[in-house]
Amino acid sequence: MKKLFTGNEAAARGAWEAGVKFAAAYPGTPSTEILENLALYKEVQTEWAPNEKVAVESVAGASIAGIRSLACMKHVGLNVAADPMFTFAYLGVNAGSVILTADEPGMFSSQNEQDNRHYARAANLPMFEPSDSQETKDMMVEAFDLSEKYDVPVLFRMTTRVDHSKSIVTCKPRKDVQDKPYEKNIPKYCPMPAFTGKMQEKLYKNLEKTKEFSNHCKWNYIEDNHKSLGIIASGVAFRYAKEVFGDNASYLKVGFSYPLPMDLIREFSQKVDTIYILEENDPIMETEIKAAGISCIGKDKFPRRGELLPERIRIAAFGKSKETIKPNTETIVGRPPALCAGCPHRGFFYELSKLKDTMIFSDIGCYTLGALAPYNATDACICMGASISGGHGVAQAFKIKNEKKHVISVIGDSTFFHSGITSLLDASYNKSSYLTVILDNRITGMTGHQQNPGSGYDLKGNKAPISDIEQICRAINIKNIRTVNPNHLDEMKDALEWGIHCEGPSVIITRWPCALKRLSTEDKEEFPGVFTQKYHVEMDKCIGCKRCIDTGCPALEFSRNQDGKMSITDSCVGCGVCSQVCPVNAIVKG
Repeated sequence: MKKLFTGNEAAARGAWEAGVKFAAAYPGTPSTEILENLALYKEVQTEWAPNEKVAVESVAGASIAGIRSLACMKHVGLNVAADPMFTFAYLGVNAGSVILTADEPGMFSSQNEQDNRHYARAANLPMFEPSDSQETKDMMVEAFDLSEKYDVPVLFRMTTRVDHSKSIVTCKPRKDVQDKPYEKNIPKYCPMPAFTGKMQEKLYKNLEKTKEFSNHCKWNYIEDNHKSLGIIASGVAFRYAKEVFGDNASYLKVGFSYPLPMDLIREFSQKVDTIYILEENDPIMETEIKAAGISCIGKDKFPRRGELLPERIRIAAFGKSKETIKPNTETIVGRPPALCAGCPHRGFFYELSKLKDTMIFSDIGCYTLGALAPYNATDACICMGASISGGHGVAQAFKIKNEKKHVISVIGDSTFFHSGITSLLDASYNKSSYLTVILDNRITGMTGHQQNPGSGYDLKGNKAPISDIEQICRAINIKNIRTVNPNHLDEMKDALEWGIHCEGPSVIITRWPCALKRLSTEDKEEFPGVFTQKYHVEMDKCIGCKRCIDTGCPALEFSRNQDGKMSITDSCVGCGVCSQVCPVNAIVKG
């Protein structure tokens, strides 16, 4: 049976065919759709975890208990999961286990561009790198077999173009994999000093065995075409190389990239005059190959940053690009990123941006757009959960310096569950004094509306317990808490003034659903009539002052063809923020 799959769909299919019974992930582009597709298979227990560390820990537990398990995350998520992953490598597996990292060359929706192949080397874990959907599915099945054969979790690296591009995949039935019996084994599963030395020795010995596998596995192979040029490439860079050089080069395709197939590489180097190394991001293969004494050309010729697209390879190799149709730049209108019409964060940022003498530490999410015009509200941003602990550090520094400046941390509901809770616990425990605003839009908005511990539903749409953010804050000794409707500007303004002047840590929870959310029964009960009305401009009242534009809503439209007056497009969902800032009451319902 053949199907057209994205790489993410193929990864899910491969895990299913491999007999996986448990999978966990935290959503993050470009990996999100893997678990969403795996959830469609009834044989697999799939779960959104609060963060990536928790996902890997639960997957390790499932492996120890005797069922095959998969953890998925985007590249920065592996930083969060690195703690358990390094020790999981020491423990090894009972049933096979795979940790998938989806790297994002180009940083289209991420805060950095790290190359997670480094983690394979650092943790001594075998790594697969597929170049298309068929390989993704097939390699995933083999990764579980290899995990059990060498008693080690396996890293599986995908990149954006493999995750999101589509190709034909030949599917197979699900393997009938017998569950492994669970046996208590303290020396294997308890990394105490008395046992860790032997665990480490076992890990290194097994890694040596995978070198032999790497040199002879079907995922690493040579294509003999032309003697003058040989290209060693991994991942999607192999497909790009074939597109650019065609039959004018020979190839060494690397699909099992750690440990590298050095014997095969040496054999290849004897066949060709010049070697190019094509790999996305860091010169990892290039460094190892040069260290082995093999002459090659890599990042000194080809780009290190961003996606290694065919056009960039072509320019680097031949000094010129392929002729294409150029867009008419005169007809293209610049569209800066903006919060959606009706976004519940708009009212908050509108009022936040008016505060003076304030340092604002943001987290990762849609609300990072608060750094842009018209709000220009954000001062700093690091990673998930860092807004609260970063804000704590800023507040402590201002206190030490005796600097009178307010500090506000901004974080979303899913991100608060991800790693904000421990950060707020730190602020409470260390008696910090600043304001944290938790933007609860009732869903994980930034990655496409995945459920989270506060939404009331699990990954498969079943009802789940709701973790109440306000109660969590009280449980970690936050005394100053307010919950507000961020669309009511007076209420929002009053809350901010209150929060920044509290003694000790304070929390404001803005609670209103994402404008794009499919409303649950509970949402409809809590927010009756939400998103059922629109606003319009009464032209005889509008004075064209453009003050409403300061709210940053993309539904507002200013046209000189209407005598310099505003209008509102059909994308309005009736939040009413713009009507509250209009000085002449020209924006009304209906």
